[in-house]
Amino acid sequence: MPEGPEVRAAADKLAAKLVDNIVETAWFGLPRLETFAGELSGRRVTSLETRGKAQLIHFEHGLALYSHNQLYGRWFVRARESYPKTNRSLRVALHTKAASALLYSASEIAVLDREGIRTHPFLSRIGPDLLSSELTKQILVARLRDPKFENRAIGGLYLDQAFVAGLGNYLRSEILYFARVHPKQRPSDLTAPQQRKLAAETLAVGQRAYEQRGVTNTPRLVERLKKKGAKRRAYRHAVFARAGLPCYRCGTAIEKTSVSSRRLYFCPACQGV
Repeated sequence: MPEGPEVRAAADKLAAKLVDNIVETAWFGLPRLETFAGELSGRRVTSLETRGKAQLIHFEHGLALYSHNQLYGRWFVRARESYPKTNRSLRVALHTKAASALLYSASEIAVLDREGIRTHPFLSRIGPDLLSSELTKQILVARLRDPKFENRAIGGLYLDQAFVAGLGNYLRSEILYFARVHPKQRPSDLTAPQQRKLAAETLAVGQRAYEQRGVTNTPRLVERLKKKGAKRRAYRHAVFARAGLPCYRCGTAIEKTSVSSRRLYFCPACQGV
């Protein structure tokens, strides 16, 4: 499943075609949403935001189109009424004067007003968005010290969308590696400087993955590996999907384990308890 950086990157493409443009025609392929077609048609899109792996397209009259792609949903941005060749089921079509935004296969779709956004079952329980400009290191440190989270193993906590929305499996492994935190440690086991380091790396790795299209290694290391002829799969991550290979920092073999029924990778030397 795409993680926060991939969801945000896809949303950027939508925003470029929708924001500040009028949706001349809205169409829904789900009967329960058909009545909203008229309410969104002829309305200007004012903004587009992501909240973790969910997306909200905001319209000028206060309504928003909510979607969560889950495993199979996908947005396409095309020239006006130009449809891709696909076996997927079209769920939503938003047509501006020049472009069409087309959502296929997703089932988690709703049209919400402000109160609906506030009380939505998913949106109301998730934490701050990983890539939000409002999420700071200080806020993250406070969440690590929150009684709801401070005594949970960090390997599990870093998949909980109620902690930070947009975190996922590869980001979890990479953040813990760069922060030098073992997945079995709890926030309460860390010193104050370690908590600040973990918070800082959470933000830095998430932003790096967004800016570098899923690459979490530092630009300096990526350049060094590229010069040696490394392909993307070799330079993309520091530990994720690198079990048995040497740590780029210390040379120790990367190990693989399972936490919260998901694979997790770590360096036993760099992240030793």
